[in-house]
Amino acid sequence: MAVEHTLPGSFAYVLVPSDFGSLSVVWREDEGGARVYRVFLPSEQPSTQLLVLTAFPGADLASCPAVAELGRRIQRFLEGEAVDFGLDIIALERCSEFQRRVLLAERGIPRGWVSTYGNIAQVLGVPGGARAVGGALARNPFPIIIPCHRAVRSDGYVGEFQGGVKMKRALLEFEGIEVTPAGRVRTSRIYYSKASSF
Repeated sequence: MAVEHTLPGSFAYVLVPSDFGSLSVVWREDEGGARVYRVFLPSEQPSTQLLVLTAFPGADLASCPAVAELGRRIQRFLEGEAVDFGLDIIALERCSEFQRRVLLAERGIPRGWVSTYGNIAQVLGVPGGARAVGGALARNPFPIIIPCHRAVRSDGYVGEFQGGVKMKRALLEFEGIEVTPAGRVRTSRIYYSKASSF
């Protein structure tokens, strides 16, 4: 059970159970209140708790009302509910300027739509930057809050995801995106593109 406080400036984390496994949300109290620094998704790698303690040594299992509410919202999202996450609780400033631009463009993709890494690069004015966009999304510190599962490969296949391809596929299907057994997205709802479909 997480305690209800943490020392100012020290990192803490909460475990968020889901059908996919437990997520970990790393946070700390800053001048403006609780700020999230990282979300670790469950995968076949070590437990998210071990990932937290490796990346944030000394982090305590602790919560506060704002982080507890975020955890509940993440759970609802992972059950298929439409949840809009605000950005005020995340420490977006810890990302490079390019990654922030990519994450904000990704956040702009509505539920039930997808885009490609290349389309995102184009809208950011970085033609040929699909690989750079993919790299920025692969290092997204705030998956789920910033829904990087909505970016897919240019050939329509779902591509990689921090929580694994199975989780990415499930999140897309929750949002009404059909995915073939081979892992290819079937939709005409391609964001940042004038007229295309997979």
